[in-house]
Amino acid sequence: MRGTESAIGSAYDARAAEYVELAGAIEQMDARDAAVIAAWRDATPGQLLDAGCGPGHWTAFLGRGGREARGVDLSSEFIATAKNRHPGTAFEVGTFRDLPFEAESLGGILAWYSLIHIPPSEVPEILSEFARVLAPGGSILIGFFDGEPREPFAHAVAPAFFWSADALAELLTDAGFAVVSSETRGREAGEISARPHGSLVARR
Repeated sequence: MRGTESAIGSAYDARAAEYVELAGAIEQMDARDAAVIAAWRDATPGQLLDAGCGPGHWTAFLGRGGREARGVDLSSEFIATAKNRHPGTAFEVGTFRDLPFEAESLGGILAWYSLIHIPPSEVPEILSEFARVLAPGGSILIGFFDGEPREPFAHAVAPAFFWSADALAELLTDAGFAVVSSETRGREAGEISARPHGSLVARR
């Protein structure tokens, strides 16, 4: 695990309890996000990976209806919480750079606000690894803070970067993906974050 990832994992370990209290359950998530993720899940066959699963709430959401879903995260505290809260779902500490899956073995990857901490110059490496483990026709759903691409901002836990759908689309195309759809929106009162939201779906 690289130093950057170790630092990210340690930063989230230190504030895991605070994070879980604020944003550790589906009921605390925006209903529009849940609708986007549910639609993607239901349209994506095969095993699903929650890459950057945090305390596991979205992983469990992906596993509804008998779907096979598992989570990977850099934070050991998050993984411990996820295993405790969702005992029927598989979770493990791991890095996106070397996912513990055979080539072409997954149907879909959810990367919901989990690429934001990766230094922009290293994101292509991560997308290539995602492409490696996805089966042909497999899909990825990425959530991100919409803004000036690659511009850093002061995230509450660890350094993070804005992206745009267009900038991510370029990198995804280089990694062998085709962007299927994207959406952006401002925030409403009561949401956990005030920064503009973006998401996109791409297919391998």
